[in-house]
Amino acid sequence: MPADAATPDRIDTSGDKTLILLRHAKSDWPDGVNDHDRPLGGRGNREAPAAGRWLVEQGLYPDMILCSDAVRTRQTCTWVCSELGEKAPTPYLDSRLYEADATRALAVINETEERVRTLMVVGHMPWVQDLGMRIASVDSDEEAVVSMAERYPTLGLQVFKVPGEWASLDGRDARMTHFVVPRP
Repeated sequence: MPADAATPDRIDTSGDKTLILLRHAKSDWPDGVNDHDRPLGGRGNREAPAAGRWLVEQGLYPDMILCSDAVRTRQTCTWVCSELGEKAPTPYLDSRLYEADATRALAVINETEERVRTLMVVGHMPWVQDLGMRIASVDSDEEAVVSMAERYPTLGLQVFKVPGEWASLDGRDARMTHFVVPRP
């Protein structure tokens, strides 16, 4: 068999990968609670599952989920995973995504193994919006980019097609296909 022939244990890394950036759902700020420990509010708990349902409707199932270790992002991720059901991977909590800027968040994404074909990252403003602006290529869906740039509410979700390696994702090299704010 030729050396380049596919074998059962070889991972196909050809073709575009998918990156999903999700801002956490609406949070609360109870008295005496620091920012990191802020939970979702009532609205956030009602709306967060809608992001998971939207992903299922689109047939987007992450192979890997990276999530900020803040309470509100973890809770959002839990709601999304409950909608993904058996196809939900175990999320990886990464403390670097809390209080990150776009450059730091991108560095975390750049560490992703190539066998991951669909990556979801759950994080915070302003880096989710800043990162989207940084990586959106000129062939992105213009309406999606403009909508995301003008207003990025809680539970805003961006979807990108990434043609190259995760490690080389840097700027203007991912095609944004969607920006949505799923609601129940």
